Amino acid sequence: MSADIILTFPDGSKRPFKAGITGKDVAESIAKSLAKRTVAMALDGVLADIADPITASAAIKFISREDPEALELIRHDSAHVLAEAVQELWPGTQVTIGPVIENGFWYDFDKKEPFMPDDLPKIEARMRDIIKRNKPFTKEFWERDQAKAFFAAKGENYKVELVDSIPAGETLRIYKQGEWTDLCRGPHMRSTGDIGNAFKLMRTSGSYWRGDHTKAQLQRIYGTAWASDKDLAAHLTMLEEAEKRDHRKLGRDMDLFHFQDEAPGTVFWHAKGWTVFQGLIAYMRRRQNVEGYQEVNSPQLMDKSMWETSGHWQWYKENMFACTSAGDDTADERVFALKPMNCPGHVQIFKHGLTSYKSLPIKLAEFGIVHRYEPSGAMHGLMRVRAFTQDDAHIFCTEDQIEAESLKVNDFMLSIYKDYGFEDVQIKLATRPEKRVGEDALWDKAETAMKRVLDKVGQISNRVKVSIAEGEGAFYGPKFEYHLKDAIGRTWQCGTNQVDFNLPGRFGAFYIDAAGDKKTPVMLHRAMFGSLERFLGILLENTAGHLPMWLTPVQAIVCTIVSDADGYAAEVLAELRQAGVRAEMDVRNEKINYKVREHSLAKVPMLLVVGKREAEEQQVSIRRLGSQEQVIMKLDDVVALLVDEGTTPDARRAKQRRAA
Repeated sequence: MSADIILTFPDGSKRPFKAGITGKDVAESIAKSLAKRTVAMALDGVLADIADPITASAAIKFISREDPEALELIRHDSAHVLAEAVQELWPGTQVTIGPVIENGFWYDFDKKEPFMPDDLPKIEARMRDIIKRNKPFTKEFWERDQAKAFFAAKGENYKVELVDSIPAGETLRIYKQGEWTDLCRGPHMRSTGDIGNAFKLMRTSGSYWRGDHTKAQLQRIYGTAWASDKDLAAHLTMLEEAEKRDHRKLGRDMDLFHFQDEAPGTVFWHAKGWTVFQGLIAYMRRRQNVEGYQEVNSPQLMDKSMWETSGHWQWYKENMFACTSAGDDTADERVFALKPMNCPGHVQIFKHGLTSYKSLPIKLAEFGIVHRYEPSGAMHGLMRVRAFTQDDAHIFCTEDQIEAESLKVNDFMLSIYKDYGFEDVQIKLATRPEKRVGEDALWDKAETAMKRVLDKVGQISNRVKVSIAEGEGAFYGPKFEYHLKDAIGRTWQCGTNQVDFNLPGRFGAFYIDAAGDKKTPVMLHRAMFGSLERFLGILLENTAGHLPMWLTPVQAIVCTIVSDADGYAAEVLAELRQAGVRAEMDVRNEKINYKVREHSLAKVPMLLVVGKREAEEQQVSIRRLGSQEQVIMKLDDVVALLVDEGTTPDARRAKQRRAA
């Protein structure tokens, strides 16, 4: 007779069962209604098929279709049904892989003819037929030769290759849904009927087998799937709103930037976009100055030996751009790399001179341009580029100062995000990855200190949620990641703060302690915006292009109704610019409604309309972006209003402190 196992339930209760009992049988032993609504189970937090035998004691949780954990299964099962539908509609199509992704799933196909837009509704309809059949998902364990022979007989060459890639000794799982069969690790829900109908196929695209451009080109179908029609509708509405807010479209409408093939992944900043970009830098420069940072600048191009010492050449080389020095003198030929990060340069600046413990912490900041390779298919406007500017800083401190300095960075970071309108923030502690440098003892120190900081932040701030992301740290140290939620509910990872016990020591950096001995400093890698380009893209989408008055590139445009007012418009423009307002003038021979529409599209926050009467009375008619209301004001009052609304948040706080 099988030995007893103990299952622990979510309420803490424990019950003995015979080893080998299935999850379905456990659920039925508790209540028929429980078994009826259960689509899968979790054993010690790991999802499993409800029909799996349970062979060891574990914490068990029954997963209903409405539970958050079921969403991954709904999407996984949807991918399988998509593949079956395509093969039913186009026999001879080869299937490859189809993973779950954020908000949905995709599957890659080798099909002779391309998918057409009107194919997606046909595939959706066939998927609904398959779901309606409600065929059970069943799992079998096959020998490697059996699996290869089966898929080879069906002409499924990609599946044969996948079987070959599975390590020797690893069990091959085969799932069936009715007669359709796939190689899959699982788990799945009970049957295709558990998927429901809250799904939609979104688009097709090209892809390469295993992401390798030297291999076969495939066709990918993307889909989204949810637990309910309400959730699906909300997601589709969010996508519609996201499309309206796409920063690439806003960049065109507002004349901020563009990209072109001759410089892939690199931004061509237009005058207005550069104004906003420099506004981000000026803001951060002022804030950092108050916090005691010293701004420095390190070389763009450094010998590869620098990167070998730092560890980047070994651990990050595939993301770096390298070049060889040119010239006739081969004796001077060297290999250089464009910097992907600023940290090695900052260590060199710290090392240049003798530093006492009394001088610590030393905070070195740089608006450094870095270059990192991104595959062409991964680049996305300002969000994913190959050249970007970091608001980077490195804090050199003692071990005893880690906690206090990290808390200061946290407070600084949250205050900056608040100034830009981001109130909902999540902080994740990303711990040691599998590939890393340094001794485990140093990682232990760093992670222990950061966990204390995370606990304190979680206790003192009700603005943030805290969590741990196991194994997602940088190769040289654990890090805090700051994730911002935008106006339509998406989250973006921006700032980081990383504790590094390794890099200063690799370069031989030291300070003199109270006993006169050399000590290696700890290095905090800190970035607030992260990538300025990316942060601006996020900000554009969060605000739908309605940037705050103090940051917007053109704060006001003076528009004439008739040419008789051209002279007065020039006077108004001069007064505004004299007061520091970023203003322009539109005296074209166009109707005022045309001008209003054009400048509204460009997201100019304030239009100052002047005609013959305004000129005579030294007044201005104000129309704000998004409003039909017009307000008549004296010119002096308009200038004062724009100066006040264009005051940066930090300057406004300073003014309030002085007034108090």
